[in-house]
Amino acid sequence: MIAARFHHVSLSVADLAAQEAWYGDAFGLTEVEERIEMPDAGVRTAVLSDAAGLRVEFVERSGSSPVTHADPFAATSAQTFTHLALRVADLDAAFASLTAERGAGAVSPPAPGATEGMRYAYVTDPEGNLLELIETAQD
Repeated sequence: MIAARFHHVSLSVADLAAQEAWYGDAFGLTEVEERIEMPDAGVRTAVLSDAAGLRVEFVERSGSSPVTHADPFAATSAQTFTHLALRVADLDAAFASLTAERGAGAVSPPAPGATEGMRYAYVTDPEGNLLELIETAQD
């Protein structure tokens, strides 16, 4: 067995600066852990984190194009990563803030989860990436 812990997730984005600003404002990802520019490949990256250790890498590649789906959950029809799940302390407040104040798209409102004491909701970021917000009884 290999002992492993989660380190970060990476999102392909069209506008690196805009996504950095949005995730910084929405989730407090304001610490820049690393920045890489690879001009020959047309790639720029930034790894952002918060004080609690959440890390997200944003990768911008010139000429990239968005993946579009008929509905937000259609990504599950292909064997790939489908969404970023983030635990929040107050699901109702987070959902309202993201959708009403920060331009996130509402996909599904807060609802009870399959596990007792868990609730969830889905939103999309400004580029359409699917985010699951999770509140647990331990929060």
